[in-house]
Amino acid sequence: MIKAKDLTKVFNSGLLLSKNIITAVDEVNFEIGRGEILALVGESGSGKSTIGKMMLKLLKPSGGQILLEDKDIFSISNNKEFYSRVQGIFQDPYSSFNPIFKVNRIFKLVRQSFKKEISISEWNDRVEEVLKKVGLNAGDVLNKYIHQLSGGQLQRLLIARALLMDVEVLVADEITSMLDASTRVDVLEALLSLKEIGASILFVTHDLSQAYYISDKIVVLYKGSVVESGSIEKVFSNPMHPYTRMLLDSIPQLDRKWEEDRISVEDFDKSRAAWKEGLCKYIDRCSLADVNCMRPKLKLVEEDHYVACVKI
Repeated sequence: MIKAKDLTKVFNSGLLLSKNIITAVDEVNFEIGRGEILALVGESGSGKSTIGKMMLKLLKPSGGQILLEDKDIFSISNNKEFYSRVQGIFQDPYSSFNPIFKVNRIFKLVRQSFKKEISISEWNDRVEEVLKKVGLNAGDVLNKYIHQLSGGQLQRLLIARALLMDVEVLVADEITSMLDASTRVDVLEALLSLKEIGASILFVTHDLSQAYYISDKIVVLYKGSVVESGSIEKVFSNPMHPYTRMLLDSIPQLDRKWEEDRISVEDFDKSRAAWKEGLCKYIDRCSLADVNCMRPKLKLVEEDHYVACVKI
């Protein structure tokens, strides 16, 4: 359905004589089929949100392509057509709504912009049905302003909007990070209703537990590069890259206290210098590293499981 092919994004910062080049996304490849959820995980600065913004045409790639049914999305000149098929939901739901409109007015605008062929009565019935599907009561939310609703309700309203638009691709970027634990499951369950209609979903998250709960596939990013990818079951049951293992070991366990021997955050300049010399980006944090750890390519280690590590 949607595919990233050698996707790259380079940012330039600083003045002309002291320009700093940052490769935020570095030749990333993945594919999301119809009705699939792909989790994009990694620590802050790994390039997750940059990829999401490129998929939504909010940033233009420096290299590579994003293909929607084999067509480069940046060749689609009709933005209304594109955004009728591809939508995003972000971390802060309050920024996604016009605060002067009530919810019912917002849904009416969706019909006027994207679904004019549907009659008003049929649309109203559909709105009630979709709200029920995402766990909301129409009578409780339709006549409310945005500030009268909780973050969890707003995220489910955004998912309802995507359902009403019959979106084909959804970018969900940290959509539960501002919610309390009791609300997160409701939002994730609502997201699964989009999967049921065949939508392809990019689920950007720091939370590996949520990634496992909701996703079919996973891509693990480190400093813009894919270090491990494949079936969520295979990657979680048999993590092979040292970085993936570190991430999984960092998940807090209810049956034990936090241990003090945590891996420290890397020295950025050291890692960047190593990368420029052609060495692995993870070399300064890896317990397995030696001088032979050149910058690796992804390789197939078992069916639907890829790892970028020369030690594997």
